[in-house]
Order: sequence, then C-alpha cells, then structure tokens
Amino acid sequence: MRKVLVLEDESSIRGFIVINLERAGYEVIEAETGEEALEKLAANPDTRAVLLDIMLPGIDGIEVCRRIRLSDPHIGIIMLSARSQEMDKVTGLMTGADDYITKPFSPAELTARVDALLRRTGDVPPAAPVPEAPGELVQPPFRLNTTNRTLEKNGQRVRLTQVEYAIVKLFMENKGTALSRESILDTVWGHGYFGEPKIVDVNVRRLRIKLEDDAQEPKYILTVWGYGYKWNIE
Repeated sequence: MRKVLVLEDESSIRGFIVINLERAGYEVIEAETGEEALEKLAANPDTRAVLLDIMLPGIDGIEVCRRIRLSDPHIGIIMLSARSQEMDKVTGLMTGADDYITKPFSPAELTARVDALLRRTGDVPPAAPVPEAPGELVQPPFRLNTTNRTLEKNGQRVRLTQVEYAIVKLFMENKGTALSRESILDTVWGHGYFGEPKIVDVNVRRLRIKLEDDAQEPKYILTVWGYGYKWNIE
C-alpha cells in the first residue's frame, strides 16, 4: 500500500486529511509536531510522500522540508498552509517542496494532488502509459541518464527532486525550443492540475541555482519574456 505521512497539528484538519487519503487507498502515518514527523519518517523509510503544515510549534513545516530534502531528493513533498501569501508559497517551494495547497481544500483536490505527486515519482501508474526510451541525453556539460533518472554536470552528480528531473528532461528533449509555462505545467504536473502556473517559475529558479554557473546570469535556462523558458544548449 502507498504510504503517506501527514504532519498537521490541528487534529480536526489532520483527521479530515487522513480519512480522505485512506479512502483513496493510502496508508497514512500521522504526526502532530515536526519532531514527531522526522522520527516517524526515519522509522518508515518506504514513505513516498509527505504533507507538511507550515505553521507549527517547535520545528515548522519549512524546516522539516529542508531536513527531509537533505537526505532524500526523491520523496514527494506537499506544503499545507491556511495562509495564501505569495512569500509562503515561494519559501516552501524554494526549500524543496514539490507542491503547495492552501487551506481550505476539497477531498477531490487533496487526493488529486497526492495522486499526481506520486505519479511523478513513479509510485502511481499513469492513466495512459507513456514509454520512456532507456539511455542517456548528452548535451555538454550535462548528461541525463533516463534509466536511473540522474543528471550530471561536468561529471558531477546534481541532486534533483523528481519534479526538477522532469523539467530538465523536458528541456533537454526540446533544446532551443521556447516552452510556455502552460506546456511545462501540463507535461510535468499533469492536465487538470489545481495549482498555479507560478510553481513553474519557482522550480526554474531552483534549477538555475543548481545548474547555472551564475544563477543571476543564466546561460542554460533562458527566460522567454511573457511566455516561458528555453533550454539554451549548442
């Protein structure tokens, strides 16, 4: 059974999330504090997704996200918050979260976002199988191994989340082509995604920090103003 950890200090909200995820076929691990979440995650290494409330006593959700990402770039992370300010979203995503849900949310939105997240990490079969050719995409200084889902720059491994890997793969398969934010969103997050296109920009910002020699002067991931981005490799 697919295992998900839910970190939420309000018992009523946590209960709502747990019931709906269990109805959708997930095994749910509950945590009330950041410290408890980290302990339970360590005791359940087969957990493939976590839902993290931001506002918590003690270690907050942002710090839990940061600590998880230090040890596991592949696990799916969704941030939960009652606040809708842009800075909360950007902070959570820049820390390494894959997605963001603002409370209140419906059971349908919750399960759809978790399903989509696990589909990107390979834990939920896609509705229509999409074959992926084994091998490598080599565009110096980058080498993308599509079998192991890893990226190297100048022979050095770059740690990517599954969302970041999917974006890089899309870029490398379409080098020199301007891709709209909407097309990136549809390909990586899936059609019918409930969230905002802004999530593309934040993930690109993360990728520039990891891939560019100077993130402030990008030469690989170029902005196409008013449209999207282009992978600039000769």
